[in-house]
Amino acid sequence: MTGAGARWKPGASQETLRLRARVLREIRDWFWSRGVLEVDTPALSAAVATDPNIQSFSVRSGSETYHLHTSPEFAMKRLLAAGSGDVYQICHVFRDGEAGARHNPEFTMLEWYRTGIDMHAMMDEVESLVRAVCADHGPLGGARRVTYRDLFLETVGLDPFEASTDGLAAALGAAGIPPPEDPGHDRDALLDLLLGTVLEPALDPARPTFVHDFPVSQAALARVRPGSPPVAERFELFLGGMELANGFRELTDSTEQAARFESDLARRAARDRPGGPVDHRFLEALRAGLPECSGVALGLDRLLMFLSGSETIGDVLSFDITRA
Repeated sequence: MTGAGARWKPGASQETLRLRARVLREIRDWFWSRGVLEVDTPALSAAVATDPNIQSFSVRSGSETYHLHTSPEFAMKRLLAAGSGDVYQICHVFRDGEAGARHNPEFTMLEWYRTGIDMHAMMDEVESLVRAVCADHGPLGGARRVTYRDLFLETVGLDPFEASTDGLAAALGAAGIPPPEDPGHDRDALLDLLLGTVLEPALDPARPTFVHDFPVSQAALARVRPGSPPVAERFELFLGGMELANGFRELTDSTEQAARFESDLARRAARDRPGGPVDHRFLEALRAGLPECSGVALGLDRLLMFLSGSETIGDVLSFDITRA
């Protein structure tokens, strides 16, 4: 088959494969030194991701339908509720329809949870781990922490909590970014597009930047802190021109979580995206009692992209989806 022969070869160089192995070892050593337990949870679940922006892969086993996990979050929180204490996991996760320079439908996630700490202490941990793994890469710039609101104000001059959809669409247009055809139905889609296409590229790529205190509408599984306005205790880490990590001070209220699941399903229906069964076992774990904790998910492949100077995720994977 002419032209197809090279597809049997890995996309990553031998040097990059060795870099991946070293990073995995260093991450495990970092957690071992802190007494954090490594766990392994199933990749298949009877429940489906409800997040409107994420689509699960579904598989059949006999007469039953299961879903490949998009994150190990729910299973890990069930372990926390059962008394595991601090835990971490390195695993492959799966998201349908995500492919591109920074996305592969199957990718590697590092996720961990620490009990008894808040969002800011969790940011301290993330920075410590990233600096440890990047020690051989060269010095990183001093970390910056900025609120979601302040980042919008300083970059595009708009308050993301008060700006109209027309104002957000105009800011996109001024940056040469075509806004969605019907932005009025999903204000968060405009905010996400501004963050990803205008604000993120303006950040110093050599400096870890933590953006925190997101709008309540983007709380996901984060706790909401009262205020004017109230904010979600959520943060994202940006480095090398990419989002590397997404963390929360975790929601522990089962009633509120069930309501968020219902809201997610309604938003999915409005976008004509199929829903699915919510994770009732996770809700039972919350009712049993999830300890106060903060957690974070870090894209390991993107961290490797930063360390290796790679432009595409396929350059740090043994076999991306085009070679699978």
